[in-house]
Amino acid sequence: MSTTGLPDLPSVFAPVALREGGDALARALALAPERGAGTLAWVRAYARAEAAVVLEPEMPLASARLAFHAAANALADAVAALGPPEVAVQLRWPGVLLVNAGECGRVRLAAPPGTPEDAVPDWLVVAMEARLAFPEGHEPGRDPGRTSLFEEGFSDLDSAALTAAWARHLMAGLDDWQARGPKRLAEHCLARLADAVPGQRRGIDPGTGDLVLERDGLRERQALPA
Repeated sequence: MSTTGLPDLPSVFAPVALREGGDALARALALAPERGAGTLAWVRAYARAEAAVVLEPEMPLASARLAFHAAANALADAVAALGPPEVAVQLRWPGVLLVNAGECGRVRLAAPPGTPEDAVPDWLVVAMEARLAFPEGHEPGRDPGRTSLFEEGFSDLDSAALTAAWARHLMAGLDDWQARGPKRLAEHCLARLADAVPGQRRGIDPGTGDLVLERDGLRERQALPA
């Protein structure tokens, strides 16, 4: 464990710890112009894991939005690696984490306001959050559409361990994207995507990150959140 409170991470990351109740995305957005790539804001909390990383892409915003999928893949991969082998880990568009079909986390992406789609942004921030535990007094099964990692058997997991695992998987995914192009990144995300419809083809537009659905000759496009 390093002095930041996180397990040791590659030197590319510069962690900034926040107290319980902090907002990792807001903190990363505030630090992005000054500290730049690798800044990792995270929240020390019992009931949730929350973290955000600053990136400095070298491509136009429209294409750089694929970082959203890298962050989603990283969250799903981190949870799958840290949990019981029988746990089903999936993603629901756009960027919602499902564990045994219950919602328990999500990812987000932010860019400098007003950045044109064809311009290279000064920075991007990708963020994740995951519910480790429900508030005290919560009745298991009361809301079958939502769950927590503790309820699904992740009894020893804490926010620091999940944050570090997400950061490592994120770095690996970004490196793979840079080395192999967007196709593998998109395929990884699609393989985790829940709610498949029989006969429907699904793809991710490498130029925008949008989800493209096609069935019976009809095509539908679902854009990433702004």
